[in-house]
Amino acid sequence: MPAGRLDPESLGGHISTELRINDRIRVPEVRLVGPNGETVGIVPTDQALKLAQEADLDLVEVAPMARPPVCKLMDFGKFKYEAAQKARETRRNQTNVIIKEMKLRPKIDAHDYATKKGHVTRFLKAGDKVKITIMFRGREQHRPELGFRLLQRLAEDVVELGFVESAPKQDGRNMIMVLGPHKKKSEAKVELKAAKETRAAERAEAEAEERAERTAANAGKPAAQKKERGRSENLDPEIEA
Repeated sequence: MPAGRLDPESLGGHISTELRINDRIRVPEVRLVGPNGETVGIVPTDQALKLAQEADLDLVEVAPMARPPVCKLMDFGKFKYEAAQKARETRRNQTNVIIKEMKLRPKIDAHDYATKKGHVTRFLKAGDKVKITIMFRGREQHRPELGFRLLQRLAEDVVELGFVESAPKQDGRNMIMVLGPHKKKSEAKVELKAAKETRAAERAEAEAEERAERTAANAGKPAAQKKERGRSENLDPEIEA
């Protein structure tokens, strides 16, 4: 081990972030809080432990840095379960910000513009940000107004789905604008899932109607008579039937 560096094991190991409960609380006295949040006051730790046992609860040190430490009477198992549930819900509601990118040329034709705009619309509907880059080449670099007007047009075309989060600005040979979605990622996911389920239900209903129509049409037709298969004739007279 390099000189001057302390060994964690010599300091008693890693510092635990786990709350101390019951017999692990070694201070002589604590500021006690009841199970319903009521303040009991400063009491000896032994007395606080006795109160916890009588109430069939745990004595939990919730503010160890206070003087004296603050302890609360609670069901520690239930507390840990509820904390884990809240943490899981928080992670579920967190959204990863994804920035999509779309590149255009200043003199883009109508068909390509419609295609690019369709992609931008899809990204915004999914709750993603979109970075729009106008790429200038050659003499186009002397006409930045072409790129600005194109970005402005695109922002107006998708105004119902997104807003200009970062106004157009020149960056070397490119001009960049960032569009942000009106809806959060989580909201967009819910709407897309609902729309997908609706389309699936409509498709299933249409298929059911088509099957019913075919069944009704076939019901009015007489059943096809099965042609009786006759005995094949022996074309070779030398072979006995």
